Amino acid sequence: MSKQTHAFQAEVAQLLHLVTHSLYSNQEIFLRELISNASDACDKLRFEALNNTALFEDAPELQVRLSFDKAAKTLTITDNGIGMTAQEAIDHLGTIAKSGTKDFMSKLSGDQKSDAQLIGQFGVGFYSGFIVADKITVETRRAGAAPAEGVRWVSGGTGDFEVETIARAERGTSVILHLREEALEYANTWKLKEIVGKYSDHISLPILMEKEEWQDGELIDPNDEKAGRKPGGMVKTGEWETINKASALWTRPKKDITDEQYADFYKQISRDFEAPLTWTHNRVEGSTEYTQLLYIPAKAPQDLWNRDKKAGIKLYVKRVFIMDEAEALMPSYLRFVKGVVDSADLPLNVSRELLQESRDVKAIREGCTKRVLSMLEDLAKHDKAPEATDGVTDVLSEEDKAKFGQYSKFYAEFGAVLKEGLGEDFGNKDRLTKLLRFASTTSDTVSVSFADYKARMKEGQDAIYYITADTLAAAKNSPQLEVFKKKGIEVLLMTDRVDEWALNFVHEFDGTPLQSVAKGAFDLGKLQDEEEKKAAEDAAETFKPVLAKLKEALKDKAEDVRVTSRLVDSPACLVVTDDGMSMQLARMLKQAGQSAPEVKPVLEVNPDHELVKKLDGSVHFHDLAHILFDQALLAEGGLPEDPAAYVKRVNALLS
Repeated sequence: MSKQTHAFQAEVAQLLHLVTHSLYSNQEIFLRELISNASDACDKLRFEALNNTALFEDAPELQVRLSFDKAAKTLTITDNGIGMTAQEAIDHLGTIAKSGTKDFMSKLSGDQKSDAQLIGQFGVGFYSGFIVADKITVETRRAGAAPAEGVRWVSGGTGDFEVETIARAERGTSVILHLREEALEYANTWKLKEIVGKYSDHISLPILMEKEEWQDGELIDPNDEKAGRKPGGMVKTGEWETINKASALWTRPKKDITDEQYADFYKQISRDFEAPLTWTHNRVEGSTEYTQLLYIPAKAPQDLWNRDKKAGIKLYVKRVFIMDEAEALMPSYLRFVKGVVDSADLPLNVSRELLQESRDVKAIREGCTKRVLSMLEDLAKHDKAPEATDGVTDVLSEEDKAKFGQYSKFYAEFGAVLKEGLGEDFGNKDRLTKLLRFASTTSDTVSVSFADYKARMKEGQDAIYYITADTLAAAKNSPQLEVFKKKGIEVLLMTDRVDEWALNFVHEFDGTPLQSVAKGAFDLGKLQDEEEKKAAEDAAETFKPVLAKLKEALKDKAEDVRVTSRLVDSPACLVVTDDGMSMQLARMLKQAGQSAPEVKPVLEVNPDHELVKKLDGSVHFHDLAHILFDQALLAEGGLPEDPAAYVKRVNALLS
């Protein structure tokens, strides 16, 4: 192919302008990104070669090489991985998937340091080379292709790039950065070693650089004499040395790995720029042998609720990379977990289909799930700092003290998705139930567990009361809570959209049933004295004629109408039967485009409220009946079926 010129995709041109003009606060991340890309290319070759060893050609040892030429002002990152064809070079280096560019642009905050850290997360790491280079040349050849099928890609980072066919004996890719004047510090052995040690020490492939030694000669640095050296300079010896540990981090003993190294490895595999919240590193032995290194992120990704997006941990078999997102190794409700599993038992040619059927994989999945839940239980156990007066704080380790407040941070980010496990993982349902946290009528913070609630239950209380709503404000101000507030009975406030669905799988905690305050007839059992029960019965008898008229007026809207003692200040509220679908869940299903049964609620009225008292004999009975219903519907979070009619009725009465 002769030299051809192609225009960049519009989003790439926009990204390149940003990179070359704005993201200078943390220049050195370009090397982290290019080394990561080189490592990925080697992993891809290793995987494809499982079925075609000829792809290794005459170089089975995979590696990454760094070299520089001060005179030419170039820095080159070379790998002997999978390489690219001409079309792949055009596709991969000239365009970015929609999910990459647009998500990247939407996340930019204007903080240069934070923005620079985002580069690797969205598959745009290659373009970070333009932070330090005014031109990039890529020379590559696909493994298995003839030497004459090499490709050269060249761009100055503006509107277009050139592609041509070249002869290239070695498979793999060389990325040649033509350094800007202000970036010549990266053509330096010590600087490159420092960056590799900081960001890429955990890369399991050897990263090689040519050795240098001092040679007497012309003085090139005034500091040489101060250091006791003769005038001269560093020259390359022709020998190559490994400048990283070149062993997979998870294979090293835990005592040899620092917290900083664990955090750096997490950032590399997750493309996250924040350190993880916590992690666990274990070698599991028995009928199934594997090593697990699992991380819980500090922040939820933007696509956490996209269940169609592939998610999972990295799978290695005997240190050979197999796949990036092995979904079979972690349940969907733990899709936020990042990490690595290295199996000693799985076959090297394992596929996603085989993973679904393997007994070893099932054992690994169960082991990883239990390990993550154990991490969460440990964080939850130490979430609240003990009172300073109880003497416990003084004997806690620094490691345990560091966990104070960590579970609350986790739950704020991932609590809602954790609840999915109640319906997906029946084997661990009890453990998950203990990890749940809610706000309540005594605590606005989402920090109350079922165990906390049960410990505070009133004498004679035989249920855990809760209410679901769209927002915390709607839950706190619901009419259904009025009598509970009056009697000082705590009610859990559940405001996650997943709560309605999840509670279908949790009916009791530690022998105490859960009871929605918006379902069924009102009954506080022993918490309601005989006098209150007698008053409610008398009111129901007295109001029989009014209730009959209300039922007739609202027959198309309400399943039933009855008096209640659950209300104190409000005239009416809506509830559903014990076994009926809640109105909130029905609304959520309809909003999601799913079919939902028509829910006809029960209207409960407060016989002591002035508006309800005025119903008897009122010439506006029909309008008042519909206003009562629609106001109760509004208070519950719904909307009147005919808003215009509701407004018209209210205006008529006001005037």
